Amino acid sequence: MIKLHPEILRKNGKEEFVILPYEEFVALQEVLADVEDLLDLREAKPEDEGEPSIPLAEVRRQFGLDDAEELARGLGE
Repeated sequence: MIKLHPEILRKNGKEEFVILPYEEFVALQEVLADVEDLLDLREAKPEDEGEPSIPLAEVRRQFGLDDAEELARGLGE
């Protein structure tokens, strides 16, 4: 769980804005991105129900990938 340290700014006596330390803001963005990914996955799962899956080896073959290429990309070459 992210521990937040918000600073609340008021305008005309009403809470109007929140200021967060940058690190907390970045952590919140990451959590929100993860939640959005999970929601997208849950939405997509029923659409694909009953569809045949494709083994990773077949996908790699279709895209012409082999271990040497992947290793080189992972090392930034």
